[in-house]
Amino acid sequence: MAAHPAPEQADSPAAVLAAVRSAREVADREEARILALAVDWAAMHSTDRPVLLAGAGTPEVDEFCVAELASALRISTDAGRSLLAEAVELAHRLPQTWRRVRAGELPAWRARRVARSTIVLPREGAAFVDRQVAPFAHRVGLAQLDRLVEEALVRFEPDLADARRRAAADGRHVTVHTDQVGYDGTVHVEGDLDLADALDLDAALITGAARLADLGCTDSLDARRAHALGELARGTDPTLPLPGREVVLHVHVTDGALTDCDASGPHLARVENTRSFVDAEQVRTWCGTPGTTVTVRPVLDLDEHLSGTAYETPDRLAEQATHVDGTCVFPWCSRPARSADCDHVHPHAEGGTTCSCNIARLCRRHHRLKTHTAWHYTVLERGSYLWTSPHGLRLLRDRTGTTDVTRPDRLDRGFGSGHLLLVPDP
Repeated sequence: MAAHPAPEQADSPAAVLAAVRSAREVADREEARILALAVDWAAMHSTDRPVLLAGAGTPEVDEFCVAELASALRISTDAGRSLLAEAVELAHRLPQTWRRVRAGELPAWRARRVARSTIVLPREGAAFVDRQVAPFAHRVGLAQLDRLVEEALVRFEPDLADARRRAAADGRHVTVHTDQVGYDGTVHVEGDLDLADALDLDAALITGAARLADLGCTDSLDARRAHALGELARGTDPTLPLPGREVVLHVHVTDGALTDCDASGPHLARVENTRSFVDAEQVRTWCGTPGTTVTVRPVLDLDEHLSGTAYETPDRLAEQATHVDGTCVFPWCSRPARSADCDHVHPHAEGGTTCSCNIARLCRRHHRLKTHTAWHYTVLERGSYLWTSPHGLRLLRDRTGTTDVTRPDRLDRGFGSGHLLLVPDP
């Protein structure tokens, strides 16, 4: 391969492009190598608690091995599970496509896209797609790939194809994107409705927008229609009083935000269930809407040391842990803390106490992982945890995210085997 200038040495547009192409080739080789190492990892973990990650006929893999591979890659367990499943699918059911990946002829991301599509197919269907796609996988589009998968389903799994076709025929949905909240407190809503339902909804919004205008609302027509949709959600019979809105917000603001939002510039309020921030003035507007029920809950001192005498975590301590952690505290996990388990960092059966310094939030998957494997962690300070994996990866998790703090001098590479051996601290 011809040598290309380093980015800092690229002094012309052509040199920059050459350096970019070279970097892309290196990245593609390393991504393919990661897939190959993932296949090796799966082969090493096929005995304990096996689950089927890829398509029918592929080797089962230990369900708990996924998290450590994902942590080594610095991605979430869900993302690691997808990568491992697609690597196993390629190696065991898509041999022609896999051969091209190993030869450096096909980028790993394209091969993974093929594997992601064939996992649902029977073995014969996967082989059919492999034969059809492998020679052209470096340029096949999503639409063409979907057509091939559909053809394979019809040929080899007609019942499943029919079920998918029936499900696809009804594409009706209404999606409220509460995970994408604007600073102004708005979210995007979209949907596909039955025509009759859509006409009824449109008529109701027209009526609601007109009623708001009659009551003196000076917002634009679109804004009044949006407001009318909220009114519909709170009651359908205009002859009855609309049920009040209940807003459950955990707001962390200065006292100035509660008295005069204009005193020292904008104040932020955190909305826990959407993990977003809005202006405190918007919270005041929400809570001031007629009929709204506002529940004031006691303020928790997150620095207070709370404790219990039994294994079960008291409600106040559980609530405190929810606010301290925010999410599951396993590396790279983002599941909300409120729906997660309360875990004794130092196990209760081994003398661990039920108190603020020993309770952390773990989602059910990672709670099971910590309970049944050699994964363990310690509390460095409130909300800050140091995790150690079975093979010695060390990962710092706090409210800002996850940092890999594994000491480079504790890693040893098995030359010739292609395996990364992790040497734990003594």
